[in-house]
Amino acid sequence: MATTSESLAFDRGIRPVMEIVLPEKADAIIGFRTDPELQARIEELARKSTEGELTEDERAEYAGYVRANKFVAILKRQAERISNSHS
Repeated sequence: MATTSESLAFDRGIRPVMEIVLPEKADAIIGFRTDPELQARIEELARKSTEGELTEDERAEYAGYVRANKFVAILKRQAERISNSHS
């Protein structure tokens, strides 16, 4: 994920909450993987998007997965920072 002013601000804004939530769960968050069925669906939508074949409903579904993926990436990054600072 590219570092932008927006992502840096978001990271800074959620860091205090993550310091409360993540210390006990950092390893679980760092190791989190999407279940294979969901991953296959995301890959199917990504392929259809690349080929310009998404329906409106699929486009909305895919956008939701993209947003969720960005959020999970942010959680993982914060969990790694917290884990490294507590080691």
